[in-house]
Amino acid sequence: MRGDLLSDPVEGLDEALAVVDAFDEALVAGLLRPGPAQAAGVSGLAGAVAGTPLAARVAEAAEKAAAGTGGEDHFVALAAARNALLGSVHDALVQRIDESVGRPGTGEEAAGPEPVAAAPEEAANLLAAARSWLCDLARGGWRGLDHELVAGAAPVVAAMLPEPGMRRRAALLDGFAAELAASCPGATLERVPVRRWADLWSRALLLTVPGSAGAGAVGTVTGRLLPLGVDVQEHATAVQAQVHAVLEPAGGGAPRLVRASVSAPKPDTVVGAGLWQLLRPRMSLLGAVGEGRSAEVEAMPVTAEGDLLWDDALARTGEPADAFATARVMLSAATAARVEPLDRHPVRIAVPVLLEGYAAREGEDGLAFEVAGRLLAVDTDRMPAAGPLTPEAVAASHACVGLLRWDAGKFLLQPLAVETTVRKKTVAVHAGAWAGGTSDKAGVRAEKAATDAVAVLRERAGRLLRT
Repeated sequence: MRGDLLSDPVEGLDEALAVVDAFDEALVAGLLRPGPAQAAGVSGLAGAVAGTPLAARVAEAAEKAAAGTGGEDHFVALAAARNALLGSVHDALVQRIDESVGRPGTGEEAAGPEPVAAAPEEAANLLAAARSWLCDLARGGWRGLDHELVAGAAPVVAAMLPEPGMRRRAALLDGFAAELAASCPGATLERVPVRRWADLWSRALLLTVPGSAGAGAVGTVTGRLLPLGVDVQEHATAVQAQVHAVLEPAGGGAPRLVRASVSAPKPDTVVGAGLWQLLRPRMSLLGAVGEGRSAEVEAMPVTAEGDLLWDDALARTGEPADAFATARVMLSAATAARVEPLDRHPVRIAVPVLLEGYAAREGEDGLAFEVAGRLLAVDTDRMPAAGPLTPEAVAASHACVGLLRWDAGKFLLQPLAVETTVRKKTVAVHAGAWAGGTSDKAGVRAEKAATDAVAVLRERAGRLLRT
């Protein structure tokens, strides 16, 4: 890996983010009666896309919004321009990663099935209702939040949830509204999460455009799946495990980077290794990962972005497969699927990479790897408690498979697995090593505690239902 490419500035990136920041600040006070600073932030967005097909529509939207007369179509246009700018930042950063690791591009030339046209959407009235609420938010601004304004999302979410095709939007709106409600009244907030709320607002607004939810599975794949590692994302009421892997297509062809995800609701008392009890029954691949084996898939559905829609009936556990051997032999040649327009955002960057021959450095800003004379920050906070991988193991390692991310203006490495030396022997430590079960004492204790907690909760739930 060329560490210099990851630390050198990306041309135009700071300017693009500055335009986004200025527009996001305009949403803080709202666009009902915009002041000069807000008008400038909106106009800057129009100027940034002046040379694109969005130019005329966004220029009109910016003019109306700056005058306080913006309508729904105008706010959608502004959200599209903001998304396009962040998409350009995403593309520039991914290109820099590809150049750094010498991997085939992940843009239009990337492997994967061709997208298909989305089917006409039903329940257009629900999309219109959601759009109306989101536009009211933009007019009132984050400082103008009150419970009455936020409560306008409740009937929309309630009407969306019974519709399978609307649940993605409903989940986003529900979570966004809950976050806003917890922050009411906006006028008393000490700190506004400006970028986060603008991200949620613009994404939700663009998802109200008919056809924006995508076409779902657009193809199938057959071949050998070689896991690289597991990324665990935990919330108080939900958990998700995402397996990153290389797919070796049956019959030959270039290897491909793919993902397989499984999620489950959870009580907040189930933590650590106990999380796997909730996830294991939903995806057999976790067992293969825990055993260090490959998986053979037959006609497994896959999205245009390389996400496998996992079905246990279409997979079987294969031969032993070492993640580091896979990374050393196949990772640099593996192509990634194209990224859908709405998903082109810097926060979505998570590129599997292999690092070797680095030196670990502990500094004021935390752990970092020195790669070719440059420091690459290591994000140990993302490592789950549901596995044996610890910051100490990462600091003592000499090889690492991880996800290269970008946050707060710099590249970060999230370790998925490391090779370290124990008693003069090379030992691999994986974040997902307990996915299929464990004999590790700490893992066994955590699983037993989770079993007891779930049993108690089930008993209480049964008692409530009986009464």
